[in-house]
Amino acid sequence: MLERTVDLLAANPLLLLSLVIALGVPLGRIAVRGSRLGVSAILFVGLAAGALDPRLELPEVVYMLGLVIFVYTVGLASGRAFLSSLRREGPRAVLLATGAALFAAALAILAGRILGADRGSAAGLFAGALTNTPALAGAIETLKLAGDAEALRRPVVAYSIAYPMGVLGVVLAIRFAERVLRIDPAEERRRLAEMGAENEPLEATTIAVANDMGPLTLDELVRGLRWHVIFGRIRRGDQLLLAAPEERLRPGDLVTAVGAAAELARVTERLGRPAEERIDLDRSEFDLRRIFVSNTEVAGIPLAELDVAHRLGAVLTRVRRGDVDLLPDPKMRLEIGDRVRVLAPVKRLPEVTAWFGDSYRAASELDILTFGLGLALGLLAGIVPIPLGAGAHVTLGFAGGPFLVALVLGTLERTGKVVWALPFSAGVALRQLGLILFLAGIGTRAGAGFGPTIASPTGLSFLAAGAVITFATATAAILVGHRLLRVPMPVLAGMVAGIHTQPAVLGWATEHARSEAPNLGYAAVYPVATLAKILLVQVVLALG
Repeated sequence: MLERTVDLLAANPLLLLSLVIALGVPLGRIAVRGSRLGVSAILFVGLAAGALDPRLELPEVVYMLGLVIFVYTVGLASGRAFLSSLRREGPRAVLLATGAALFAAALAILAGRILGADRGSAAGLFAGALTNTPALAGAIETLKLAGDAEALRRPVVAYSIAYPMGVLGVVLAIRFAERVLRIDPAEERRRLAEMGAENEPLEATTIAVANDMGPLTLDELVRGLRWHVIFGRIRRGDQLLLAAPEERLRPGDLVTAVGAAAELARVTERLGRPAEERIDLDRSEFDLRRIFVSNTEVAGIPLAELDVAHRLGAVLTRVRRGDVDLLPDPKMRLEIGDRVRVLAPVKRLPEVTAWFGDSYRAASELDILTFGLGLALGLLAGIVPIPLGAGAHVTLGFAGGPFLVALVLGTLERTGKVVWALPFSAGVALRQLGLILFLAGIGTRAGAGFGPTIASPTGLSFLAAGAVITFATATAAILVGHRLLRVPMPVLAGMVAGIHTQPAVLGWATEHARSEAPNLGYAAVYPVATLAKILLVQVVLALG
């Protein structure tokens, strides 16, 4: 029976691929002490399949296609957030990410030499200890270009052995560092306030204006006092007005505002006091509507240029991207798939809706032309040699090239009429698909060497070495980041998760901090860390 099943799967690669995915996904959802392998469990199912019979090997194009799609969509999604976080965090984010990656690479080279491991295994330890799939792909591609076909399996085997502790080790390092550093929650909150934490839950309130704000308009107040709020309605006597940028507040006005709780309290204290009456419940003249952004003419353009207030007589009060509500600001660029909450005159709501598009189908469709063109540019960038001197060079490869190009295109979002950014839902789906294809493909192709290695003393050595690299790198990053760079611990936890490019650790850090602050650190270092590891894995191969 088993032999017939193997024969069937060997003759039908698509069936094999589907089965590996179908078994890997539920396996990844099993939690052990709060940690899950997630979609990475597909790699281990693929390894098991390849270990069962060498014929159970998916074609090379499966993992190559998955890799390119995965890194390209990650880059597109990270571009704008990376630029924003980099401006906020400055050089310290780059310094911390590259320094940690260099430290891990040195440890991987040292571990390889102590264990007498080949260069492919040292590269796999580096990628697995930092749980970085693009780095693993970079190692495989480098070995392939060097004509070392025999060594192609070794990075995957070492990666798969080191990977589980690559997740758990980071969590342990954060808890260990918190005890050693004796973190003061009050001090951490003060540091967070200084840097301006974002993505806090948004609330709405009505303010009774009691103080004379002089001739200043709402726009001048918001910019001059650096208020992070959006004003909606104004009630002046029996008259209900839209809070347009040129409006001026007068004592006795009631005005609605949207923002984080702490910021609303600051604005309320400056303007007057909380109102007992909620004027946002009156929808006779102005009404709110959630609208899907599906019009490409709107996407990728700063809100200041769209000028919704004067163009449509409306106010954007919130932008929902994925599962997060964002507060609009003049520099924000809308993306296809965003849901905007718009306050507008009841009679103009149909016009406003049509202008944004409000087509769920259009907001989910993929522009094949721009997607294919971006991938082509990335692949071309990946084959261009980067000279290092003395005749040596490295390439970004099929992992780094598409990632770097996508990072640039994701930051630009659009060039003229061409919109590079993907609809949110399409981007998430493609990213998941690409990662699944890569893990399934590379797992089945490395399975034949996995079983003998994991059962041998070498396997235990790789497990221990990977755990040491993970724990030492994470601990060093936390100590340097907190003591020298003065990064608040909640943000730093996100940075460490980003250095290890590990969403599971980010999820744990966010829950542990009871704050969205870890997301700031993650976005600041993730692209830098990914690109650094893609390049450094080639150094590990050269020196391992």
